Amino acid sequence: MKMHNQRQVYGETLVELGRENGNIVVCEADLSKSTMSCLFEEVFPERFFEMSIAEQNMTSFAAGLSLTGKIAFVNSFAVFASGRAYDQIRQGIAIGKLNVKIIGSSTGLSDFGDGATHQSVEDVAIMRAVPNMTVLAPSDGIETRKMIRAIAEYNGPVYVRLNRNDLPDVFPEDRDFEIGRPYELREGKDAVVFASGVMVSRALRAAETLEKEGISVRVVNVSSLKPVIVEEIRRLAGDVRGIVTAEEHSLIGGVASVVTYILRGSGVPIETVGIRDLYGQSAHSYEELLEFYGLTDDDISRAVHRALDGMSFDS
Repeated sequence: MKMHNQRQVYGETLVELGRENGNIVVCEADLSKSTMSCLFEEVFPERFFEMSIAEQNMTSFAAGLSLTGKIAFVNSFAVFASGRAYDQIRQGIAIGKLNVKIIGSSTGLSDFGDGATHQSVEDVAIMRAVPNMTVLAPSDGIETRKMIRAIAEYNGPVYVRLNRNDLPDVFPEDRDFEIGRPYELREGKDAVVFASGVMVSRALRAAETLEKEGISVRVVNVSSLKPVIVEEIRRLAGDVRGIVTAEEHSLIGGVASVVTYILRGSGVPIETVGIRDLYGQSAHSYEELLEFYGLTDDDISRAVHRALDGMSFDS
């Protein structure tokens, strides 16, 4: 299976868009070699604005650029992009529905070495709560490229969360990305797993394992966390005996919140895989953290079993 780094793909796509549209501008907060906005800077230095470690100022500056007709891409680690600049996002961008794209890099636990201060486990919850904000989380590099192109065409504020590490390709090359649409990546009739980000590939691996046990699992990529086509979520969950959500994010405000709200009253058991109201921490590897927080394909498999058995997590 091919692997791609979402940050690298993002940087390359920015350059492509920059060549196609002279109104694309990029703002950075002293992390360009990590967010990979440095690729845009190399080609279009006159349209690249290094704002140093001043996310609030950068965000307000981007709002001003958008008022002149520019399409401003704002970059930083997700924990800073969504948290440190929250007031500027709310007051300066979201209320006025300005055309600013906020790209949160190194999301979830993917910055495994820097610990809780740099790991964003609540960014989706924060940004989904902001009126007028579109919130997206690509599953791989393929979807990242399609998503960034789509948001460049979309007129309005958008937040995108990108993983720091290489991820396997799972999104079909021949599919377009549409804001709001969940994507069925694997058919199944017994249970469905609604997943986002890194958990999509892990859900697919779990489905392969469960197939050997005679359990058929549908896997749905919920890369659009706001908005989401409600009827599609209901359709994809309408004929199964168990439902699981999987995300590298707090269970508060992310995929679990989206899906359980839509499917409330369905009567089908729902299990959740995610971070249970905890901060991250430093570790020797990304995989070590995913195992510690229960974010592996084995954890998804066990959740599917619980859902099909009608058991809750605490039982």
